[in-house]
Amino acid sequence: MPAPSHRRSLRKRRALVVSAAAVAAGTAAGALVMNANAGTVDLYHQTLAAKDGWASSGTGTTGGAKADAAHTFTVSTRAQLVKALGSASDTTPRIIKVKGTIDANTDDSGKKLTCADYSAGTGYSLPAYLKAFDPASYGRAKLPSGTQETARDAAQDKQAKNIVFKVPSNTSVVGVPGTKAGITGGMLQIQNVDNVIVRDLTFSATEDCFPQWDPTDGDDGNWNSEYDAVTLRGASHVWADHNTFTDAPRFDSANPAYFGREYQVHDGLLDITKGSDLVTVSYNQFTAHDKTMLIGSSDTDSTGKLRVSIHHNVWRGITQRAPLARLGQIHVYNNLYDTTKLNGYTPQYSINSRAKAQVVAENNYWTVPSGGKTAKLLSGDGTGSIAGTGNLVNGTTTDLVAAYNEAASKKIKTTVNWTPTLTAGLEKSAKNLPTTLGTTTGAEVLKES
Repeated sequence: MPAPSHRRSLRKRRALVVSAAAVAAGTAAGALVMNANAGTVDLYHQTLAAKDGWASSGTGTTGGAKADAAHTFTVSTRAQLVKALGSASDTTPRIIKVKGTIDANTDDSGKKLTCADYSAGTGYSLPAYLKAFDPASYGRAKLPSGTQETARDAAQDKQAKNIVFKVPSNTSVVGVPGTKAGITGGMLQIQNVDNVIVRDLTFSATEDCFPQWDPTDGDDGNWNSEYDAVTLRGASHVWADHNTFTDAPRFDSANPAYFGREYQVHDGLLDITKGSDLVTVSYNQFTAHDKTMLIGSSDTDSTGKLRVSIHHNVWRGITQRAPLARLGQIHVYNNLYDTTKLNGYTPQYSINSRAKAQVVAENNYWTVPSGGKTAKLLSGDGTGSIAGTGNLVNGTTTDLVAAYNEAASKKIKTTVNWTPTLTAGLEKSAKNLPTTLGTTTGAEVLKES
């Protein structure tokens, strides 16, 4: 079996519902939750609690909590979302309430767009691309270049202009509970900005119409796609909470193969790269996906950044990268990993620590089916570290690093150079996670009062 690719594309609180009667005077109407650390608050104005992971560090993460009425929007279409986001350079606090499911592959009038619409006028066609870069004639030593690669790039640019939504600093993008709020076919790009909150949204079917062939990627080449459902690039103070991420309705099993490799139309679900820092990922569901969460885009991404807290999430039907971590200080705690094969996605590993990453994984719960191997729950390149205790496999306390190291030639180190302190909500036992996280994670959990 070819070695898995660790590259990116070449291009480019738990909450308790409270009644309206509990709202303090002056609180805006809307969805209400009880935060154990912050009291009764409006969902759309809610800020990350103190000491809740890395995103609470320093100035904390408040998103658009200070937005005035002129910068508070309710959106239901792609065009409305684009208008509400405005310029990525505008730092005015804003709240964007997403009502219903927004289809990114639509034009400004709401007309559905297809891959053929994006390729029109570019000269690109998949048959011509396959003919131009067939390894039997083109070889495997150099990257694609020439007329068809230029055309593919142009078509991909057209799609990107339509489906990539650039989020400014000081913004909260929050789903309206009970409306099946989310974005299908699109990507939230949080790039070179600070202080962003993304909550209560379902991200589905983020697909690249024009994957790029790279014959030099891995042993046998790979098709690389461009879009993550949510991507952080050079971003700081970001809180992603109570979202659902999935490939549905098109799973990888439906992808064809060309040149003996899967024609992969999906990239990441939530990637944190290019020196991003101070991120908290909490109470989300990640399901039915391959390369799920990448922290650090390369072994030289950045130093002193990539500080991420990942807690109380459910990972189900995930092949790999939950997460794959490089260089940073990553705290992974109180997560539930169900490694049962789902929708054709067969788990390879959960956590990968490489490029000197300093991971603390504690009090997580793994469900491993009969025949599954504990030694395959982790992965690494021999330079990364994973510390931490209290991890359970099928209810039994297990030293995951010891199990991995016994079977691997490239050992995972067991000591790290930091101690987590921003740990509000840390549960000292993982035993109840299979029960509690089933009803407290993902979109459509938070309620309006």
